Amino acid sequence: MLNDDQLLRYSRQLMVEDFDLAGQEALAGARVLVVGCGGLANPATLYLAGAGVGELVLADDDAVELSNLHRQVAFRRADVGQHKAEALKAQLLALNPEVSVQAHTLRVDADWLDREVAAASVVLDCTDNFATRQRINQACVIHRAPLVSGAAIRMDGQLAVFDLRQPDSACYACVYGDGTDGDLACSQAGIVGPVVGAIGTLQALAAIQVLQGKPLPASLRLFDGRTLSWREMRFHKDPTCPVCSRP
Repeated sequence: MLNDDQLLRYSRQLMVEDFDLAGQEALAGARVLVVGCGGLANPATLYLAGAGVGELVLADDDAVELSNLHRQVAFRRADVGQHKAEALKAQLLALNPEVSVQAHTLRVDADWLDREVAAASVVLDCTDNFATRQRINQACVIHRAPLVSGAAIRMDGQLAVFDLRQPDSACYACVYGDGTDGDLACSQAGIVGPVVGAIGTLQALAAIQVLQGKPLPASLRLFDGRTLSWREMRFHKDPTCPVCSRP
Protein backbone atom coordinates (compact mmCIF):
# COMPACT_ATOMS: atom_id res chain seq x y z
CA MET A 1 0.00 0.00 0.00
CA LEU A 2 1.39 3.41 -0.97
CA ASN A 3 1.57 6.15 1.66
CA ASP A 4 0.59 9.78 1.00
CA ASP A 5 4.12 10.88 0.10
CA GLN A 6 4.44 8.04 -2.41
CA LEU A 7 1.06 8.81 -3.94
CA LEU A 8 2.24 12.39 -4.49
CA ARG A 9 5.71 11.41 -5.76
CA TYR A 10 4.32 9.01 -8.35
CA SER A 11 1.06 10.86 -9.03
CA ARG A 12 1.85 11.79 -12.63
CA GLN A 13 2.53 8.22 -13.72
CA LEU A 14 -0.35 6.89 -11.64
CA MET A 15 -2.63 9.06 -13.78
CA VAL A 16 -1.65 7.09 -16.90
CA GLU A 17 -4.27 4.48 -17.71
CA ASP A 18 -1.67 1.90 -18.78
CA PHE A 19 0.22 2.34 -15.51
CA ASP A 20 -2.17 2.77 -12.53
CA LEU A 21 -1.81 1.66 -8.92
CA ALA A 22 -1.28 -2.01 -9.69
CA GLY A 23 1.59 -1.07 -12.00
CA GLN A 24 3.18 1.08 -9.30
CA GLU A 25 2.96 -1.74 -6.80
CA ALA A 26 4.55 -4.12 -9.33
CA LEU A 27 7.50 -1.75 -9.63
CA ALA A 28 7.81 -1.42 -5.86
CA GLY A 29 8.13 -5.19 -5.52
CA ALA A 30 10.68 -5.58 -8.31
CA ARG A 31 14.41 -6.29 -8.18
CA VAL A 32 16.27 -5.05 -11.28
CA LEU A 33 19.79 -6.21 -12.05
CA VAL A 34 21.85 -3.75 -14.09
CA VAL A 35 25.18 -4.95 -15.45
CA GLY A 36 27.38 -2.06 -16.52
CA CYS A 37 27.10 1.44 -15.02
CA GLY A 38 28.10 3.64 -17.96
CA GLY A 39 26.26 5.56 -20.64
CA LEU A 40 23.30 3.18 -20.95
CA ALA A 41 22.85 2.53 -17.24
CA ASN A 42 23.01 6.20 -16.23
CA PRO A 43 19.66 7.21 -17.76
CA ALA A 44 18.14 3.74 -17.36
CA THR A 45 18.69 3.57 -13.61
CA LEU A 46 17.78 7.22 -13.00
CA TYR A 47 14.40 6.64 -14.62
CA LEU A 48 13.87 3.32 -12.84
CA ALA A 49 14.72 4.83 -9.47
CA GLY A 50 12.53 7.82 -10.24
CA ALA A 51 9.67 5.52 -11.20
CA GLY A 52 9.86 3.71 -7.85
CA VAL A 53 11.47 0.35 -8.62
CA GLY A 54 11.94 -1.34 -5.25
CA GLU A 55 15.51 -2.58 -5.62
CA LEU A 56 18.34 -1.90 -8.06
CA VAL A 57 21.46 -4.08 -8.15
CA LEU A 58 24.38 -2.44 -9.96
CA ALA A 59 27.59 -4.11 -11.14
CA ASP A 60 30.65 -2.54 -12.76
CA ASP A 61 34.39 -2.78 -12.03
CA ASP A 62 35.27 0.47 -13.81
CA ALA A 63 35.97 3.95 -12.42
CA VAL A 64 34.61 7.29 -13.63
CA GLU A 65 36.92 9.06 -16.10
CA LEU A 66 36.81 12.63 -17.35
CA SER A 67 36.06 11.39 -20.88
CA ASN A 68 32.88 9.70 -19.57
CA LEU A 69 31.17 12.89 -18.47
CA HIS A 70 29.84 14.02 -21.84
CA ARG A 71 27.47 11.06 -21.95
CA GLN A 72 27.34 9.45 -18.50
CA VAL A 73 25.17 12.21 -17.14
CA ALA A 74 24.55 10.83 -13.65
CA PHE A 75 28.20 11.53 -12.79
CA ARG A 76 29.79 14.85 -11.83
CA ARG A 77 33.34 16.18 -12.09
CA ALA A 78 33.89 15.30 -8.43
CA ASP A 79 33.11 11.63 -9.19
CA VAL A 80 36.17 11.16 -11.42
CA GLY A 81 38.27 8.36 -9.97
CA GLN A 82 35.42 6.81 -8.01
CA HIS A 83 33.92 3.43 -8.81
CA LYS A 84 31.04 3.90 -11.25
CA ALA A 85 28.73 1.57 -9.32
CA GLU A 86 29.25 3.50 -6.08
CA ALA A 87 28.96 6.93 -7.72
CA LEU A 88 25.77 5.88 -9.52
CA LYS A 89 24.31 4.46 -6.29
CA ALA A 90 24.84 7.83 -4.59
CA GLN A 91 23.00 9.67 -7.36
CA LEU A 92 20.08 7.22 -7.33
CA LEU A 93 19.63 7.49 -3.59
CA ALA A 94 19.79 11.27 -3.82
CA LEU A 95 16.97 11.11 -6.35
CA ASN A 96 14.84 8.58 -4.48
CA PRO A 97 15.99 7.45 -1.02
CA GLU A 98 13.12 4.97 -0.83
CA VAL A 99 14.78 2.74 -3.44
CA SER A 100 17.16 0.04 -2.22
CA VAL A 101 20.42 0.14 -4.21
CA GLN A 102 23.26 -2.37 -4.10
CA ALA A 103 26.58 -1.48 -5.73
CA HIS A 104 29.02 -4.25 -6.70
CA THR A 105 32.43 -3.02 -7.84
CA LEU A 106 33.47 -6.14 -9.71
CA ARG A 107 33.70 -7.71 -13.14
CA VAL A 108 30.84 -10.16 -13.31
CA ASP A 109 31.53 -13.83 -13.92
CA ALA A 110 29.30 -16.84 -14.53
CA ASP A 111 28.97 -17.77 -10.83
CA TRP A 112 28.06 -14.23 -9.75
CA LEU A 113 25.53 -13.89 -12.56
CA ASP A 114 24.01 -17.27 -11.69
CA ARG A 115 23.24 -16.02 -8.17
CA GLU A 116 22.07 -12.52 -9.05
CA VAL A 117 20.02 -13.34 -12.15
CA ALA A 118 18.15 -16.00 -10.20
CA ALA A 119 16.93 -13.28 -7.82
CA ALA A 120 16.15 -10.63 -10.45
CA SER A 121 12.76 -9.65 -11.83
CA VAL A 122 14.40 -8.30 -14.99
CA VAL A 123 17.98 -7.86 -16.17
CA LEU A 124 19.38 -4.85 -18.03
CA ASP A 125 22.47 -5.51 -20.14
CA CYS A 126 24.24 -2.14 -20.23
CA THR A 127 27.69 -3.54 -21.05
CA ASP A 128 29.95 -2.93 -24.02
CA ASN A 129 31.53 -6.28 -24.86
CA PHE A 130 30.24 -9.49 -26.38
CA ALA A 131 31.84 -11.86 -23.85
CA THR A 132 29.95 -10.32 -20.93
CA ARG A 133 26.76 -10.05 -22.95
CA GLN A 134 26.94 -13.76 -23.71
CA ARG A 135 27.44 -14.63 -20.04
CA ILE A 136 24.47 -12.47 -19.06
CA ASN A 137 22.32 -14.11 -21.74
CA GLN A 138 23.30 -17.62 -20.64
CA ALA A 139 22.31 -16.86 -17.05
CA CYS A 140 19.00 -15.34 -18.18
CA VAL A 141 18.24 -18.43 -20.28
CA ILE A 142 18.97 -20.74 -17.33
CA HIS A 143 16.80 -18.78 -14.92
CA ARG A 144 14.11 -17.71 -17.41
CA ALA A 145 14.75 -14.05 -16.58
CA PRO A 146 13.62 -11.33 -18.99
CA LEU A 147 16.57 -9.49 -20.54
CA VAL A 148 16.59 -5.92 -21.86
CA SER A 149 19.64 -5.41 -24.06
CA GLY A 150 20.93 -2.04 -25.25
CA ALA A 151 23.93 -0.95 -27.29
CA ALA A 152 25.23 2.28 -28.80
CA ILE A 153 28.28 3.35 -30.80
CA ARG A 154 29.05 6.46 -32.84
CA MET A 155 25.56 7.62 -33.96
CA ASP A 156 23.86 4.20 -33.88
CA GLY A 157 21.84 2.43 -31.21
CA GLN A 158 20.15 -0.92 -30.72
CA LEU A 159 17.45 -2.13 -28.34
CA ALA A 160 16.00 -5.61 -27.90
CA VAL A 161 13.89 -7.35 -25.25
CA PHE A 162 14.16 -11.10 -24.74
CA ASP A 163 11.30 -12.26 -22.51
CA LEU A 164 12.83 -15.58 -21.56
CA ARG A 165 9.92 -16.36 -19.26
CA GLN A 166 8.19 -17.46 -22.47
CA PRO A 167 9.29 -20.91 -23.73
CA ASP A 168 9.24 -19.78 -27.37
CA SER A 169 11.30 -16.63 -26.76
CA ALA A 170 14.49 -16.06 -28.70
CA CYS A 171 17.62 -15.27 -26.70
CA TYR A 172 20.49 -12.88 -27.37
CA ALA A 173 22.52 -15.64 -29.03
CA CYS A 174 19.65 -16.42 -31.44
CA VAL A 175 20.03 -12.90 -32.85
CA TYR A 176 23.74 -12.20 -32.49
CA GLY A 177 25.29 -15.66 -32.57
CA ASP A 178 27.70 -17.04 -30.01
CA GLY A 179 30.89 -15.26 -31.05
CA THR A 180 32.86 -12.89 -28.82
CA ASP A 181 34.93 -11.19 -31.53
CA GLY A 182 34.40 -7.78 -33.06
CA ASP A 183 34.07 -5.65 -29.91
CA LEU A 184 34.45 -1.96 -30.65
CA ALA A 185 34.62 0.36 -27.66
CA CYS A 186 33.49 3.96 -27.48
CA SER A 187 37.12 4.87 -26.76
CA GLN A 188 38.01 3.56 -30.23
CA ALA A 189 34.98 4.50 -32.33
CA GLY A 190 33.43 7.39 -30.41
CA ILE A 191 29.89 7.99 -29.22
CA VAL A 192 27.50 10.95 -29.25
CA GLY A 193 25.98 11.34 -25.80
CA PRO A 194 22.27 11.66 -26.63
CA VAL A 195 22.41 8.46 -28.71
CA VAL A 196 23.42 6.29 -25.77
CA GLY A 197 21.07 8.32 -23.58
CA ALA A 198 18.12 7.58 -25.86
CA ILE A 199 18.80 3.83 -25.79
CA GLY A 200 19.31 3.75 -22.03
CA THR A 201 16.08 5.65 -21.48
CA LEU A 202 14.19 3.17 -23.64
CA GLN A 203 15.76 0.29 -21.70
CA ALA A 204 14.11 1.75 -18.60
CA LEU A 205 10.76 2.02 -20.37
CA ALA A 206 11.03 -1.55 -21.67
CA ALA A 207 11.89 -2.81 -18.17
CA ILE A 208 8.85 -1.02 -16.74
CA GLN A 209 6.65 -2.65 -19.37
CA VAL A 210 8.10 -6.07 -18.57
CA LEU A 211 7.63 -5.59 -14.82
CA GLN A 212 4.00 -4.66 -15.37
CA GLY A 213 3.38 -7.73 -17.51
CA LYS A 214 2.90 -5.81 -20.76
CA PRO A 215 3.89 -7.90 -23.82
CA LEU A 216 6.52 -6.44 -26.15
CA PRO A 217 7.14 -7.65 -29.70
CA ALA A 218 10.22 -9.79 -30.31
CA SER A 219 12.14 -7.33 -32.42
CA LEU A 220 15.49 -5.61 -32.73
CA ARG A 221 15.05 -1.85 -32.90
CA LEU A 222 17.81 0.03 -34.71
CA PHE A 223 18.27 3.78 -34.17
CA ASP A 224 20.10 6.04 -36.63
CA GLY A 225 21.08 9.23 -34.86
CA ARG A 226 22.05 10.90 -38.13
CA THR A 227 18.46 10.96 -39.36
CA LEU A 228 16.62 10.40 -36.04
CA SER A 229 15.00 7.35 -37.60
CA TRP A 230 14.21 3.83 -36.45
CA ARG A 231 14.11 0.46 -38.16
CA GLU A 232 12.59 -2.67 -36.68
CA MET A 233 13.61 -6.25 -37.42
CA ARG A 234 11.50 -9.12 -36.07
CA PHE A 235 13.32 -12.18 -34.80
CA HIS A 236 12.38 -15.69 -33.74
CA LYS A 237 13.84 -18.43 -31.59
CA ASP A 238 16.61 -20.29 -33.43
CA PRO A 239 15.92 -24.05 -33.14
CA THR A 240 19.67 -24.67 -33.49
CA CYS A 241 20.75 -22.02 -30.96
CA PRO A 242 23.53 -23.54 -28.78
CA VAL A 243 22.34 -21.53 -25.75
CA CYS A 244 18.54 -21.70 -25.56
CA SER A 245 17.68 -24.65 -27.81
CA ARG A 246 19.83 -27.30 -26.21
CA PRO A 247 17.93 -30.39 -25.03
